[in-house]
Amino acid sequence: MLSKKNLLKNPSGDEGLQFWDLVENGGDGWKVEDIPGGCGHKFAPDICKYFVTSFSLCLKRQVIDLLSHGFAAEHLDDQPMVKIKDWYSGRTDCGCTYQITVCLLDENREVMQRFKPKPITLDPATDYCAWQPISHTFCNYGPGLRFISFENGGRDTKTWKGWYGVRVTSSSVEIY
Repeated sequence: MLSKKNLLKNPSGDEGLQFWDLVENGGDGWKVEDIPGGCGHKFAPDICKYFVTSFSLCLKRQVIDLLSHGFAAEHLDDQPMVKIKDWYSGRTDCGCTYQITVCLLDENREVMQRFKPKPITLDPATDYCAWQPISHTFCNYGPGLRFISFENGGRDTKTWKGWYGVRVTSSSVEIY
């Protein structure tokens, strides 16, 4: 079975924070806002909402059970490509940091392969803070894939009370 559909539920916050585990909910915590939001940037016309972080670290996670999505163990053991993509942006008036960690997990939820780039800092005085994609394709990770953990988030860099941190939307996990 191939999945060219997004395996993440509620990838853009249309259902609030439903389906996401709040790993870190610092400062004023996570919030969902309408695009473009205050001091924000436009995005694709069919995406209307985004998640936004606060002044202390905010991380949210979703763990995908691939067998419950109808994938056969034999197919997963053939190591299909796993493509992930996320979109993040900052505000025009406050800097932020963005981070992402995606792990391929075996049946015991042990990490088989990890994508964890260094945190990205956006400063509106020097950086392009409009919506930017980050993506990665997993391959050659060995047999045994059963779960995928997708975690993203960040914070603002000025510790302003409220929701001035990184904005994330349209997260996706697909199997090819």
